[in-house]
Amino acid sequence: MKLFVFGYGYLGSTFANLMRQEGWRVAASARDPDKRARLAANGIEAVDPDDPAALAAAVEGAHAILVTSPPGPDGCPGLKALAPALAGARAFPDWIGYVSTTGVYGDRGGGWVFEESAPNAPTVEGARRLIAERDWRQVGRGMGLTVCVFRLPAIYGPGRSAVDKLKDGTARLVRKPGQVFNRIHVEDAADALLASLLQPRPGAVYNVCDDEPVAAEVLIEGAAQMLGLPLPPEVPWTDDSVSDAMRRFYTDNKRVSNARLKAELNWRPRYPTWREGLADILAREA
Repeated sequence: MKLFVFGYGYLGSTFANLMRQEGWRVAASARDPDKRARLAANGIEAVDPDDPAALAAAVEGAHAILVTSPPGPDGCPGLKALAPALAGARAFPDWIGYVSTTGVYGDRGGGWVFEESAPNAPTVEGARRLIAERDWRQVGRGMGLTVCVFRLPAIYGPGRSAVDKLKDGTARLVRKPGQVFNRIHVEDAADALLASLLQPRPGAVYNVCDDEPVAAEVLIEGAAQMLGLPLPPEVPWTDDSVSDAMRRFYTDNKRVSNARLKAELNWRPRYPTWREGLADILAREA
């Protein structure tokens, strides 16, 4: 069995490693020649997405395709590259997963959102994700393929968490009264993708998130306590030290439900809240 990953980043590589443990072969896109060389040295078939012939050859034998690359002004780069490649190779993968964002729901004043909740993307990035979701579903219907959409909040895990920010001094304590949001551990996200791949439903949309939406300061304060470190500087959410990506999270206030993912696919997070996730990160570092 073969998996093709378009967008071999944090989540894409984690899912690829999980599938290799399941005995799958993995191919992945990479524009940078050095990255392709590193992937090849690690046993992964690396393909330049700007090479149509190589891309068609890579997807021809793929049983599953994961697309994680974010859309740009011209749409989803994965769709633009893969749709003609699939058509040219006459390839019919059993499953295509498109990774989107819970940012498509916009601000709900702290209320719960479900997959059937009407999208209300307040940012350009969120609007582009919605368009990419629509375009991928249309391709699925037009080519007779199973396309599933996964809406994720902020992803964290080893090497990419509040633990790392506190240790390197880049963490900030931001208080915005009443504001909460969800997160997802990268391994829980990979598990959700696998659960869908094993039980594919054409056109399915899943929220992939943890069980407990909390305020950002709760996580930072808890992480600092776990590490025995002082709290970082407190700043307003509009401060220049808060990245644009994080600032977008503070514009929304919502609680995201993962009930459908649990009910349909019997998925359960290894790390139901940030507490278990950060505790595991610290245990691995010990």
